[in-house]
Amino acid sequence: MNQPALTTSARTILRIVVGFLFAAHGWQKFNEFTIAGTQASFAQMGVPAAQVAAPVIATLELVGGVALILGVLTRVFAVVLAVDMLGALFLVHAPAGVFATNGGYELVLLLAAAALAVALVGAGKVSVDKVLFGRANSKLRVLA
Repeated sequence: MNQPALTTSARTILRIVVGFLFAAHGWQKFNEFTIAGTQASFAQMGVPAAQVAAPVIATLELVGGVALILGVLTRVFAVVLAVDMLGALFLVHAPAGVFATNGGYELVLLLAAAALAVALVGAGKVSVDKVLFGRANSKLRVLA
């Protein structure tokens, strides 16, 4: 087996799927729920500063998701998205228990873990980060 090829494929698949899910959730907050609806929902759930948090989180999830799909500033966006999901876990979902059917935290925990995994392994060879920062002498190589 070709381990480097499998590693490249695994990183790429994980990054794209996680990015897609975050982008979908951000898009949903803008288009299905609307920002006003998301603000009201956040306020009802007890999210602090819901009027500011809703558009910031919606934008983060949409832009961050697209960035992960493309592999642009992957580690940075992945860490911020993981923190976003941990916030959702502790501020909203933890009291409902594990299962999403009861409003629980299983999905946000999985997304946080997946985003953290992407942050730890980086974007991989098939990414904009590799093109921009992947040179051996690049001072920003850690971003690749």
